[in-house]
Amino acid sequence: MAKKLARLSSGRGSIVIISAPSGSGKSTLVRRLIASQPDLVFSVSYTTRPRRAGEKEGRDYFFVTRKQFERMVAAGEFIEWAEVFGHLYGTSKRHLDKALAAGRDVLLDIDVQGHKQVRKRLTEALSVFIMPPSFRELKRRLTQRHSDSPQVIARRLAAARQEIVHWPEYDYLVVNDRLPLATQALEAIVRAARARRQSQAERARAICRTFGG
Repeated sequence: MAKKLARLSSGRGSIVIISAPSGSGKSTLVRRLIASQPDLVFSVSYTTRPRRAGEKEGRDYFFVTRKQFERMVAAGEFIEWAEVFGHLYGTSKRHLDKALAAGRDVLLDIDVQGHKQVRKRLTEALSVFIMPPSFRELKRRLTQRHSDSPQVIARRLAAARQEIVHWPEYDYLVVNDRLPLATQALEAIVRAARARRQSQAERARAICRTFGG
């Protein structure tokens, strides 16, 4: 496991968005990144998807009914939301604001639809597109998971063909051909986000005051 990285300063946190076609290894990368970054918070989404074996409420998702989700949409509670494979997914604005105000960096695991919504509303967010090394490798990974039927795999591959063309809309591209190297690349991106002028503004102003400015 990668060595934990210390946060540069307190203040308002950064937002890092990660998107990827299903089967690209995004979930594994996110787990490794969260484990190595002490001040990085994973934004738990709301979903109408049924809970899978091993998933926990509040850790993997907040599981709600479609009616509950639609009420939250009507109340403006989501910073972004989308329908994916017949299920609704959304990111809570309240949870996001709370983490940022506490100086925590927030990782959003959202699809290309959600990415567009968030970047329109939160222009300071950084975004990363995770890409598999090839279509053939993506198909192999989806097949070897043994969690989906051939029909579902075909649907995910068709979706991947549509999603992959959106990579130029992101700030960074990470090809997940070797997991350790891909993890290191994501860690470097998070470190860079913490060193941006916007993230360091409060610290810089405090230093300037010691100069009498």
